[in-house]
Amino acid sequence: MRLSALFGPVLDLALPPRCPSCGAIVVGTDRFCMPCWQSLRFIGPPWCATCQRPFAVDRGQGAQCGACHADPPRHDGIRAAVAYGAVSRTVALRLKYHRRTAFAATMARLMVRHLPADASLLVPVPLHRWRIWTRGYNQAALIGGHLARSSGVPQRTDALIRTRRTPILRGRSGMERRRAVKGAFAVTDAAAIAGQRVVLVDDIYTSGATTDACIAVLRRAGAARVTVLAWARVLDDTD
Repeated sequence: MRLSALFGPVLDLALPPRCPSCGAIVVGTDRFCMPCWQSLRFIGPPWCATCQRPFAVDRGQGAQCGACHADPPRHDGIRAAVAYGAVSRTVALRLKYHRRTAFAATMARLMVRHLPADASLLVPVPLHRWRIWTRGYNQAALIGGHLARSSGVPQRTDALIRTRRTPILRGRSGMERRRAVKGAFAVTDAAAIAGQRVVLVDDIYTSGATTDACIAVLRRAGAARVTVLAWARVLDDTD
């Protein structure tokens, strides 16, 4: 008998599982309480055929959002489990800054359904080595590890690196963000990337400046496709 089966009920009594957002006691690990669950906005069709930005109404097969129509992106889709909001933000921040590493499994459990069927390699958005040293881990790599275990798609945490420290992008304009991350990433093993259908894993997708910079070097290394998969996506609902 597995120890988890033997001692699980006892541990649940002593340390009951709690909602990753508000801390309320819940029925099982990786579960949200009902109010937090109901406040999450899950992303799904109808959406833009190119970037998966959700539409309020179905515009028909192949319909694009205004941004993709005006400027076709280099990525092959931006997929996210939920829209960025109070609950999704809290979970992400607790993973990122408060060492709640178990929340990576919570995120991955809701993200895996958006994993492309033809995905062949998971690559987390990298942190600079000094950021990893101070934080102790890369939250995107933790999420990617759980995705790899549940899907069978391998993850390479060393294939893409951040070559220099970049400033915090929060509060900066789109142009400032792009300038800050330009040339900040490099592929360490082009042979490992060439021909792969890469899924670039991140926690929060905001303006796309960081992922665009990653996609550029992955494309130059020969990636056949690059899809972005995030826990939460910032939506302005202006399209």
